[in-house]
Amino acid sequence: MSDAALPNLSPTLDRLRDNVLKHSVKTGDFTLKSGAKSTWFLDTKQTACRSDGIIAVTDALIEVFGADFDGIDAIGGLTMGGDPVAYGVQAVAATRGHALRSFSVRKEAKQGGITGRIAGALQPGDRVLVTEDTTTRGTSLIEAAEEIEAFGAIAVFMTVIVDRGGTCAAMAADKDIDYRPLLTAPDLGFGFGT
Repeated sequence: MSDAALPNLSPTLDRLRDNVLKHSVKTGDFTLKSGAKSTWFLDTKQTACRSDGIIAVTDALIEVFGADFDGIDAIGGLTMGGDPVAYGVQAVAATRGHALRSFSVRKEAKQGGITGRIAGALQPGDRVLVTEDTTTRGTSLIEAAEEIEAFGAIAVFMTVIVDRGGTCAAMAADKDIDYRPLLTAPDLGFGFGT
């Protein structure tokens, strides 16, 4: 898809989109984890794990969440997808005047541990931004939110670098969680679920 056909975004989101298109999107013939066939593949860790990429992600989060960003105490999500976003955003946000704690939700409880599936600086009562690098269905975000709530924190917001599937918003609404993806498949020039 040519740049002329892409939807207009703010300069901050456009900078993030440029990084994602350059580093995280591959075109060709792919079989996705779900077994579905696709003409494009998305590996947003290629954006989240680059210094310029995580700076663009953080700036986009601050813009998209506006004043709500100041009400967030902690950021995290299901390991591995949430880790680079949570840890990188926490560090960069500190340079932008926003103090956050970060954490991961383990795939299973650590044997002998005292924190169950939560690893990191999450505290009971924290207002949390649940994150993931990419979502297609939204199940990892919902699983992380449920573990956060079980820990005693409050999953207030959800975000991803790219929403590929377009179904997460309804799932988040069912849990009464405000979902704001930074980019969507159509923002990158692709259809949802394609």
